[in-house]
Amino acid sequence: MSALQDEAREQSSSMRALSGQRMRSRRFDFVRAIAKTYPGKIGGVVIVLIITLAIFAPIIAPFDPYAIDPVNRLQPPSSQNFFGTDETGRDVFSRVIYGSRISLQVGLIAVSISMTLGVLFGLTAGFYGGVVDSLIMRFIDILLAFPGFLLALAIIAMLGPSLTNAMIAVGIGSAPGFARLIRSVVLSIRNTDYVMAARVIGASNFHIMRNQVLRNVLAPMIVLGTLEFPLAILIAANLSFLGLGAQPPTPEWGAMVVSARTFIRTEPWLINFPGIAIFITVLGFNLFGNAVRDALDPRLRKA
Repeated sequence: MSALQDEAREQSSSMRALSGQRMRSRRFDFVRAIAKTYPGKIGGVVIVLIITLAIFAPIIAPFDPYAIDPVNRLQPPSSQNFFGTDETGRDVFSRVIYGSRISLQVGLIAVSISMTLGVLFGLTAGFYGGVVDSLIMRFIDILLAFPGFLLALAIIAMLGPSLTNAMIAVGIGSAPGFARLIRSVVLSIRNTDYVMAARVIGASNFHIMRNQVLRNVLAPMIVLGTLEFPLAILIAANLSFLGLGAQPPTPEWGAMVVSARTFIRTEPWLINFPGIAIFITVLGFNLFGNAVRDALDPRLRKA
């Protein structure tokens, strides 16, 4: 009996080791597939750069982004102030560096809200079907009737202008897309053999949804998340430009652009540098999102 137990333990241990090796191999193949493409390389470099700037902002930024110096207001770019100074004498370079923190925060929180709501509605609708599916999807259809930016504006109008409310609004506005995607994937797998086998052995609906169904929607959810991340940053910047997002003196790129709009002809650097930061960040995340999509879809991989 003891020999049989030892043999079973050895078999279980070897299976776990083999499973771990396969998982590491898949991760390596995934990273290699991203690194093989130029969009993946360029997007990865941009993302690493933005994350580095956000983490080490206090070290990289030469000045306090909130420090006012009226004597040196509206100074052009120089060796002392790389991106010049704004209308109150604050260093634009330091404010752009600190703005990377806010942009990453906006993207992470907004996409997290979108994913959470999308999983809640899409997984429930696709798994249970019937009346539950009809009620949830009609609600999603109502939300989809509004463009994402207009829906975010409506939510901001109810919650009030602030950076926190802007992140919530952007997250809710992007949730319908996640819900539709997750529901379509769940509908395609809810009657598969492994799901039916779990039902036969008496597994609860929650157990099946968490262990058999949810794991299979992670890949498309990650792809959509990487593509929605830059869109969330862009919408939040647009809201800040309209005065509905980050409020002065927060060093947020959209807010910096709107505060400098009266100086666009005389001091163009006030708009150019935060605008370029938005462009590079959004482009980098879009390129990386496309590379992730190609890596997770074997049909799109290049030989």
